[in-house]
Amino acid sequence: MATIEEQIKEIEEEIANTKYNKATQGHIGKLKAKIARLSNEQEKRRSAKSGGKGYHVKKSGNATVALVGFPSVGKSTLLNQLTGAKSEVGAYHFTTLDVVPGVLDYKHAKIQILDMPGLIKDASKGKGRGREVIAAARSADVILFVVDVFQPDISVLLKELDNAAIRLNQKAPDVVITSGDHGGISIMPTVKLTKLDVELAREIVAEYGHVNAAVVIREDIDIEQLLDVLAGNRVYINAMIAINKVDLAKLVGMDSVYAKLPDYVKVPVSAATGYGIEELKEKIYDTIEMVRIYLKPQGKEADMEEPLIVKKGSSIGDVCDNIHRTFRPNFRYAMVWGKSAKFPGQTVGVDHKVHDEDILTIIVRR
Repeated sequence: MATIEEQIKEIEEEIANTKYNKATQGHIGKLKAKIARLSNEQEKRRSAKSGGKGYHVKKSGNATVALVGFPSVGKSTLLNQLTGAKSEVGAYHFTTLDVVPGVLDYKHAKIQILDMPGLIKDASKGKGRGREVIAAARSADVILFVVDVFQPDISVLLKELDNAAIRLNQKAPDVVITSGDHGGISIMPTVKLTKLDVELAREIVAEYGHVNAAVVIREDIDIEQLLDVLAGNRVYINAMIAINKVDLAKLVGMDSVYAKLPDYVKVPVSAATGYGIEELKEKIYDTIEMVRIYLKPQGKEADMEEPLIVKKGSSIGDVCDNIHRTFRPNFRYAMVWGKSAKFPGQTVGVDHKVHDEDILTIIVRR
C-alpha cells in the first residue's frame, strides 16, 4: 500500500498534468481536498512521533515578533540593534542554533523579538531543523522577514511558510462548518459566490471527509480558502520586511529590490550601522496594531502617563485579564470615554471592544 507521501506525490502529479479551466476546476478542487486531508493526517502522525518537539520560548510582553530569513542575512545583529539582546553574531552560516529572545521597549509596549535559525528550502519538511523554527514562528504576532539587499528574493521562504499552514497578511475566511449526525452536507452562502459554486463547495467538503455538515459562507471565497477552513490548522499572521545591508548597496537600485519582494510593508535598514532602526521600530509597532488604554480609578483622574497596552480588537474582558486575573471573574461594569463610547462615561459590559486611547474605569466586586 502506498505511503501518504507517495499518495500526495501521485495526486500532485495528476494536478500538474491537468489543464486548468472551468471544466476541470471541480476535479482539481477535489484533488486538492484529498491532498489537504492527507497532509493533515501526515502532520498528525509526525507530531505524535516527535512528541511535538520544537523551540519552546516563553512568550512575554504585549506581542511577539519572529525574525525570519535565510542564514547569514543579519538577523542576530538586527536583534541586538532593536533590543540590546546579546545574540551571537558571526559571518558564517547557521550562527544562531537556538531561538534567542530580546525585548523592544517602544511607546510603553514591551515587544518580544525572536532571533531564529535561518530557514532554507524544504524547511517545512524538516530540513535544517525547519519544522522547529516554523513552530516558533507560528506563535508570533508578526513575522519580520530580514532580507539581504543583494539577494532579496524570498519566494522560497514564502512557500515554506505557506506549506506549514501560515497565511501572511490575510484574514481567516468568514466560514463556519458545523458537523452533524444527519442531513448530509448543506452549503449556505449569505453572499453571492463568484469564485466557487455551491455544488463544487459541497463536493470539496465531502472529499475532505465530512458526511453531515452545515457550512455557512459569509464572504466570497475561493477553493484554497475553503480548504484552509476545512484543514482548521491555519494561522493568520501579519508580515513585513526589513531590507538589510543597504549601507553596502550604493550601486543597487532599490526599485529593483522592491520589485522582487511581495507587497508588504518594507523598511530599508543597516543592522551594522543602525540606519533605519527607528523607522523599523515604528513600523513594527504599527503592524502589531497596538491599542493604548488609560485607566481612571473611580473618583480620580486618569493616569495619562502610563497606558495599558492591548491588541486591536480587545474587549473590556481582555483589559481585565491584563490588569489582574481576579478582575474578569469579579467584573461588575466599566465606564468608557473615547472613540469606542457612544457618549462620555458610557457604561459598558465585558464584551465591549476598546479603541486606541480610550479611558476606562473598571468596577469590580470587592
